[in-house]
Amino acid sequence: MADDKLNENVVEHSPEEEEETNYKAPPEKSLQEILEADKEDESLRKYKETLLGTATAETVIIIDAKDPRKVIVKRLALVVDGRPDVILDLSGDLSQLKKQVFTIREGIQYRMRIDFNVQREIVTGLKYVQKVYRKGIQVDKMTHMVGSYAPKTEMHSCTTPVEDAPSGLLARGTYTVKSLFTDDDKHEHLKWEWAFEIKKDWD
Repeated sequence: MADDKLNENVVEHSPEEEEETNYKAPPEKSLQEILEADKEDESLRKYKETLLGTATAETVIIIDAKDPRKVIVKRLALVVDGRPDVILDLSGDLSQLKKQVFTIREGIQYRMRIDFNVQREIVTGLKYVQKVYRKGIQVDKMTHMVGSYAPKTEMHSCTTPVEDAPSGLLARGTYTVKSLFTDDDKHEHLKWEWAFEIKKDWD
C-alpha cells in the first residue's frame, strides 16, 4: 500500500455539511506530464518508478476498455473482527442496494473497506464521503482521505480507522447512508445509497 499511494489523512466526522475552505486542488496532470517532469533528477525518477510501477506513457494500464472512468469502485465492506465481512457489490445495479438492509449489532467496533481499481491516469486526493440519515435527518458525516494512486492491474484497497456503532434503545433502528467516492477535483467516481439497521444483536 505504501508504494501505491502518495498520502493518507485522518477521518473527520460532522453532522453538518462541509464548510467551504480556501483550499484549491493542484492542477490535474496526465501520466505523461508527470513522467516528463524533472527527468534530470535521478532520485525523483526512481521514486516515480516505484510509485507508478508498470504504468508508463507507452503502456497505459486499462482494466476495462469499455469503462472510460479512471477509478472503478468495486465494493464496500463492513469489517468487524471475528465476523465475515458484509460486502456491498458496487459493480452492478446500484438502485438495488437500497432494498438490502444490513444488520449491525449495537456498540460493536467496525471499519469500512473500499476496494477499487485505477486505470488510464493517476488520480489525486481520493476521498470517501459518507452521510448517515435517520428518518430523513442527517445524524453523521464521515470524510476519509484515501490518497493519490497510480494505475495498476491489481486492485487497491483502503480501510477507515475503527469506529464505534451507536448503542442503546434510542439508537436502534434503520439508517440510510449516502456514499460518495470523489477526489480533489470533485469528480464523482461513484455515488450510491444503502441502508443498515442497528439491533441489540446480530440476529
